[in-house]
Amino acid sequence: MRRGGEIRKAWRGEREPGLVAQLRRPPGGRDARIMLLAQLLDRAGTGVWAAACVLYFTFVIGLDAGQVGLLLGASGVAGIAGSPLAGHLADRFPVRSLLIGAHLLRLVTLCLLLVVTDFALLLCVVAVTHLGDRAAKTLEMLFATRVAGERRATYQALSRSSANAGYALGAGLAAIGLAVGTRGAYHVLILANALSFLVAAALVWRTREPRGRGLVAAPSPVPATGAAAGAATDAPAPAGRRSPWRDRGYLRFVLLDIPMNLDDSILGIGIPLWLVSRTSAPHELIPAFLVINTVLVVVLQLRVSAKVRDARGATAAVALYGLTTLLCCGLLAAATGGGAWAASAALLAAAVLATAAELMRSVSSWELAVSLAPPEARASYLGVAGMAQSVQKTAGPLLLTGVVMAAGPAGWLALGTAVAGLSLVQRRFSLRRLEESAAPPAMPAPASA
Repeated sequence: MRRGGEIRKAWRGEREPGLVAQLRRPPGGRDARIMLLAQLLDRAGTGVWAAACVLYFTFVIGLDAGQVGLLLGASGVAGIAGSPLAGHLADRFPVRSLLIGAHLLRLVTLCLLLVVTDFALLLCVVAVTHLGDRAAKTLEMLFATRVAGERRATYQALSRSSANAGYALGAGLAAIGLAVGTRGAYHVLILANALSFLVAAALVWRTREPRGRGLVAAPSPVPATGAAAGAATDAPAPAGRRSPWRDRGYLRFVLLDIPMNLDDSILGIGIPLWLVSRTSAPHELIPAFLVINTVLVVVLQLRVSAKVRDARGATAAVALYGLTTLLCCGLLAAATGGGAWAASAALLAAAVLATAAELMRSVSSWELAVSLAPPEARASYLGVAGMAQSVQKTAGPLLLTGVVMAAGPAGWLALGTAVAGLSLVQRRFSLRRLEESAAPPAMPAPASA
């Protein structure tokens, strides 16, 4: 009986813990748990502002549609610089201090929105806010990856789940303010977002700076004593570290990673606009896309990440991303051929597939960005890798609205085919680079006697 109880206990211990259990004991321990809470509150505030910003600029500030589009476009362009800037600084300064600074920068610029009404000043304020937003997200992942080490995929899943829960909470809070609709209500929403940045900065201040400046994972402990041990722990990164801007192979990976982020624009912009402009599905269906995405990410992200335990698993996820996106685009192309019920079913299925693509992209993109970068300069490399998502956020909507949707169903089929083909190219290239980095360096021939 005793032996059987031990076997049952061991079997229970081998099973993958659930989401709540992993959130309580995430990879990285106390510091990771604090960071996840900070991210939850940060994203809740961001969700509040994301749901209210267009209406605020339109009805409170009085901007027209062209000015709002220019404002949001300029912020997207500014955000492209946020990731490489954060990675560059993280090679030289503590990540914890930089992240606190990014939160406080956004706190100041967001509060300026309460008093700034001039369009030129608004352009600067919103651009700096978005630059700080992208820098903060990159620094959060750098911090977490150093703390979580080899279990970074699991932490990434927990981060995605908490972030989506935060966005949903923020959108729900924004709905209350938008229902009131007064200038004071909009100001309360802005202050709620600013408060989330302040609390997030305070939480990050409670964490400890992870070891391994310039590295993504803290150096593994090795037996050492005395001065040797201190040197192994605190030694700075080599002065002659490689630059990501001169690494053509890594830049090729980042370039190919841009279309591997198109699921974001497809779900948030492509599917709703396609429903309104080309199908007979009811407009009331649009909020369901966000609900499907939020629920599936929170429920399934951890399970999907558990299947991708290394870089080779991430390359397989890249190929599945392309196939899933192709099927999603095929359903969107077919949504115009039937009645309201058929179109609704096709659009809902497309939203599910776009979410599935997001689940695979979230575990493959970062894992490959880490694995393909040289260990001595991963912070700078990951900063450059973060540009892929920022570029997609700027160019993706223009691609969908100006090219894909203008071409009709054939445009969706062409987009899906292109993404599927590029995913296979990305997989092949990543496997080749992994093999080259894993190959032992050639040993010099021994000198003859």
